[in-house]
Amino acid sequence: MDYSSLFRLDGKTAVVLGGGSGIGRESARALAAHGAKVVCADYNQVTARETAELIGPAASAVQLDVLDSDALAKAAASLGQIDIVVLTAAVNVRKRLLDYTRAEFDRVIALNLTATFEVVRAFGGAMVERGSGSIIAFSSIRAVTVEPGQGAYAATKAGMVQLLRTAAAEFGPAGVRVNAIAPGVVETPLTQQIKNSPEWYQAYADKNALGRWAKPQELAGAVVYLASEAASYVTGAVLSVDGGWTAVDGRFDPPAS
Repeated sequence: MDYSSLFRLDGKTAVVLGGGSGIGRESARALAAHGAKVVCADYNQVTARETAELIGPAASAVQLDVLDSDALAKAAASLGQIDIVVLTAAVNVRKRLLDYTRAEFDRVIALNLTATFEVVRAFGGAMVERGSGSIIAFSSIRAVTVEPGQGAYAATKAGMVQLLRTAAAEFGPAGVRVNAIAPGVVETPLTQQIKNSPEWYQAYADKNALGRWAKPQELAGAVVYLASEAASYVTGAVLSVDGGWTAVDGRFDPPAS
């Protein structure tokens, strides 16, 4: 075993869905830095191109709507051999359940859960036939811990975990690995509403063991790990990258003696 190349991705091609910004952009950059060719896919073609330009010749950009099953199937068929799929696209409508509309609920379900199902099917089929591949999707700490106003989002993220575990069980005999990453609070466009409230922002920072929010680039290492041979025996797993959020139950500051 050449441990010096354990995390290298030379000769691999990755598709990052949601690669136009936030965690997706940093994931694409990290994968390329470790030798992969990266397809930056996003609903927003402009931001996808911006990510590809940041990376350079090893990257390309495509406009892709993960809610369009036909477009996903065409992309999976036309992009050539895909070794790594990273799904970061998500939406959250922060409302208490009694204030939710059915349309809002359906919107969250569609992007966070139905799209995961479609992505796994669209790209997983060729991987199973070939006998190799790594699928990585972003769940959340909300899959295991909730708060008022996060009900629909939490339900989708928990559902995503079980969907991915099922894919891991079904694809594993063919050599395809399927895993989830569960971030805590990360400074992305999805959390802008919280960042706009200093009190809310600080309350979230104080909740985890490290006492701060994550930057998107701090999730990229987990993506590279799960994509690489370093994780060759890891499948059906949920990797928490949450600053200790789910390990800590409240805070205690002892009085000075």
